[in-house]
Amino acid sequence: MRTYLDHNATTPVRPDVIDAVTDVMAQVGNASSVHADGQAALRRVETARRQVGQALCARPEDVIFTSGGTEALNLALHSAIQAGGSTRILHSAIEHEAVADTAKASGLPVEEIPVTADGVADLAWLEARLEDWSAERGGRPLLALMLANNEIGTIQPVAAAAELMRAHDGLVVVDAIQAVGKIPVDFADLGADYMAISAHKFGGPQGTGALVASCNAPLARQQRGGGQEKGRRSGTLNVAGIAGLGLAVEQAVAGLENFARLAEWRDAMAAGLKQAAPDLHVLGEGAERLPNTLGIAVPGWKGETQVMALDLAGFSVSAGSACSSGKAHGSKIGNAIGLDTDTSQGFLRVSLGWNSTVDEADAFVKAWSEAHGRARPEHSQALKAVS
Repeated sequence: MRTYLDHNATTPVRPDVIDAVTDVMAQVGNASSVHADGQAALRRVETARRQVGQALCARPEDVIFTSGGTEALNLALHSAIQAGGSTRILHSAIEHEAVADTAKASGLPVEEIPVTADGVADLAWLEARLEDWSAERGGRPLLALMLANNEIGTIQPVAAAAELMRAHDGLVVVDAIQAVGKIPVDFADLGADYMAISAHKFGGPQGTGALVASCNAPLARQQRGGGQEKGRRSGTLNVAGIAGLGLAVEQAVAGLENFARLAEWRDAMAAGLKQAAPDLHVLGEGAERLPNTLGIAVPGWKGETQVMALDLAGFSVSAGSACSSGKAHGSKIGNAIGLDTDTSQGFLRVSLGWNSTVDEADAFVKAWSEAHGRARPEHSQALKAVS
């Protein structure tokens, strides 16, 4: 029997969502068709649009369905540059590759906002840089900032950053992919122009996402064709996936109070792991974090090796983002917060989910501690001698 603790990579589809997707797939109808079958499919799409809007405090008409979070982020950045006139890009040093690589490929000047030792974007640096740009008459800035980090769960000061950007006529793209379904997300309160979400992070099907774009946000379509989504994103709509996304976000937001209790298990896991390895670092421990996410780093034991050892023991965890794990360098977050290379390479992410149990959390601590003892016997013997 396996224990799945990699929910930040993807979380299991909720049972009701599976039923809803199956039901839609058993029907026929293109949501762009004018006949009764097509209109029935369209009603499914519009129901999901209302569910997303209500869950995220956004207008339903501002929701654009996409193939996932990466496409949503690309559409937002492309729109801000092509239609919004952005001339410089700022993003934090811990952004997902969907932001960092897209910014790099834009051809515009790009700067990384440093993060604190706890993995939180440095707003003082951002404010100073914006002031410098104003003095230089540097054009319209674009900020891309995740709401919650995917590796250690630190919650970023998006609303405060957006306020700074508004003072400089800037645009703001928020990556809320890891945040939705884990903490309350209010698009209106964030003050952003664009916000990306992805269904498979909160119990919906993979390959479905959405971009929320405020009524004043500039939009420049990337996909041309039949003019779906009011011309903002052409392509036949994935009705089953969209219906699943809508129901999943509705159920995830309804269960936020229960999800918040995962923080107790997360902290108990951290305490148990520290008993086995006192030199273990809990990344972001001094900052507000997602309740389900535990990012640790231990020197002398590479994250990839930890993943393999735990996989053999029946546990699914990761050495970082699912999109970047397996690379030889240290974790992106570890490098950004200033860990030395040896410690950064010892990064491991454990992420609980909506269907996790406390027994699974306890079992992980036991399995990790045993694997640690085998991998670092000298350390374990020294620990026993001290105790």
